[in-house]
Amino acid sequence: RRSSDLFGIFEYSNFNLRELLPFLDWSPFFHAWELKGVFPAILDHPKFGERARELHADALALLERLLESGALRAAGALAFWPANSVGDDVELYADESRSRLAGRFHFLRRQEDREDGKPQWCLADFVAPRDSGRLDSLAGFVVTAGLGAGEEAARLAAANDDYSAILVKSLADRLAEAFAEWIHRRARELRGFGAAEPLTLEDLLRENYRGVRPAAGYPASPDHTEKRTLFALLDAEARAGVRLTESCAMAPAASVCGLILHHPDSLYFDVGRLARDQVEDYARRKGQSIEETERWLAPNLGYDPGA
Repeated sequence: RRSSDLFGIFEYSNFNLRELLPFLDWSPFFHAWELKGVFPAILDHPKFGERARELHADALALLERLLESGALRAAGALAFWPANSVGDDVELYADESRSRLAGRFHFLRRQEDREDGKPQWCLADFVAPRDSGRLDSLAGFVVTAGLGAGEEAARLAAANDDYSAILVKSLADRLAEAFAEWIHRRARELRGFGAAEPLTLEDLLRENYRGVRPAAGYPASPDHTEKRTLFALLDAEARAGVRLTESCAMAPAASVCGLILHHPDSLYFDVGRLARDQVEDYARRKGQSIEETERWLAPNLGYDPGA
């Protein structure tokens, strides 16, 4: 396969939800119902087992009804771009000539000293530098399993079945996370190193595979506004039916988005507290005011903005 065949957008409209069932992680589902434990062991828990079995049976029955009726739908988009890092940013190119910029992601670097002596990582470290002469790539995705979930939950609530209404939302959340796992595996297959992965569901849940999928708003990339770049590049609302609110939350809520890094040494980390010098540099790179940058990064500021 020519390398150019690997770049572009792969659209998954009206995705078959049954394909996601092998990727379902039930443990967080029970946690959402305040039943602490790991599936399937929780079904035999001396204290929570009976309630967990009842909840699981109800969820499976409702899930089958949702799949049969088509009340719940899924869609997604996955893209690969030629890419290189420039400092703590990653540039995306329109084609392999690298002559035209398609977009840019801005990242932050951990500044606090590590007691274990490990590097102070930035996500850009896992993409080849532009001056290296190597053409690297970056993938991004958005998926949802929440199309129709709000309407179905509202219908059930109107019928005074609040329990089932909440179950619908819980199931949609789990299916969206399963879709993210599915699309990450698909990305590894398309890149040529995932087809031979003999991975079990437990391996997938423990992330025993090459690469990571960091998301904006999470510890390695705490700025939610980076979703705007991803959504624009993917044309996410048109391709997957997912939009961003003013606060950069996703609608439908049962949606997942992120980037996919393929570097074999890539990992998840927490940038932690940020000093004023990096925040000022980050604001300059993004072309926005210090005040706006500090507002979005408020939980990570290692200083008093008003001082």
